[in-house]
Amino acid sequence: MRYVKLVTAAGWVLIALGCTKPQDTSSSTHSNNTGDVVTMDSLPPSMEGVHSHPSEGPHHGSLIELGNEEYHAEIVHDAESVSAYILDAAATTVVPIDSTELMINLTHDGTPEQFKLTAAPEQGDPNGKSSHFMLKDAELVSHLDDEASAAKLVVTINGTPYRADITHNHDHDGHDH
Repeated sequence: MRYVKLVTAAGWVLIALGCTKPQDTSSSTHSNNTGDVVTMDSLPPSMEGVHSHPSEGPHHGSLIELGNEEYHAEIVHDAESVSAYILDAAATTVVPIDSTELMINLTHDGTPEQFKLTAAPEQGDPNGKSSHFMLKDAELVSHLDDEASAAKLVVTINGTPYRADITHNHDHDGHDH
């Protein structure tokens, strides 16, 4: 009987965690099958920060995980140019790096191409570092929006090379291309 109570209590904790929105830090109240009320003021310490980054970057672009979420890249484009921003692990703050360029390796219609985005330092980036990389190339823009194209971002940060697939979410609102 003690085992059943323990399993039931664990189940209610998992349900409570699943029903709590990560960004909602207000307390929530749930009752278990014995009628006891369980109040949760926040996620347990072991759950805080787990995949808590936003769904889009600070520039309203698509996020790409680099490494084991050590960094993120944010891809933003208009009709003529593509920008990539290097972000921290939480995907909220830009991280200036000492690379002068990053690459987008792209395959479309069976043809591989390579596009070089050059450093375009933002105001506040230290001298010799950049958090922003850019390329004016309408062809690259069209290929990034093409579902049949496969694109990878290649960047070196602090001597460590990172490669990640570039995917573009066309299902979000309020985003112009």
